[in-house]
Amino acid sequence: MEEEFRIESIRTETLSLDPVRLESYIESIDEGFPEELRELEARSLELNVPIIRRPTQRFLRFLMRMKQPKRILEIGSGVGFSALLMAHFAPEALITTIESYPPRIEKCREHFSQYRDGSRITFLPGDSGELIDELDGKFDFIFLDAAKGQYPVMSDRLLGLLSEDGMIVTDNVLQEGSLLESHYIVPRRDRTIHKRMREYLYKLTHTPGISTEILDLGDGMALSVKTRQADGK
Repeated sequence: MEEEFRIESIRTETLSLDPVRLESYIESIDEGFPEELRELEARSLELNVPIIRRPTQRFLRFLMRMKQPKRILEIGSGVGFSALLMAHFAPEALITTIESYPPRIEKCREHFSQYRDGSRITFLPGDSGELIDELDGKFDFIFLDAAKGQYPVMSDRLLGLLSEDGMIVTDNVLQEGSLLESHYIVPRRDRTIHKRMREYLYKLTHTPGISTEILDLGDGMALSVKTRQADGK
């Protein structure tokens, strides 16, 4: 009796990753952060004060270790979490950070004086659009996490402050996905910031001497590197 063979078609499916499970797995194998940063994170969340998300924290840690910047500028201190993180993982860096929102200014002062890495952080309270004009020298790393509507206005000055081979990291550029929508679909109250963020990202991706990638990390991140003088010289 002849043996019958049945050939079955095997269908392969693209693996669909659950972002929650993926983040849980990555956290489970992560090396972790200093206890003082986790304490500050917990206190901030209890007070409902936003800080950079866990994927952004890990990426900043990676960039600090890879680049080991010596001068860092941060626009948008929040309560000081990201500045303290960068100071910890770039132990030779001097950091200047700017915050304009009054309720957070005192928290920044408190946290920078409380943690040992705060001794290398210069805190400037006030309007970043005005204060960056008073800064001297070049910065080899700029972290931008402030009022998004100001980005196009500040972009030329920030690029001017960036050293050759310097890097600008801009957080939350996808605006919870609304950036992908048509201008007419976005609620009227958000259209100005929607327009300005698109203008800012276009400038970063079309300025000679600046190489930019948009990363699907957290709420979106733009990673820009000054490959040569932006004016072409």
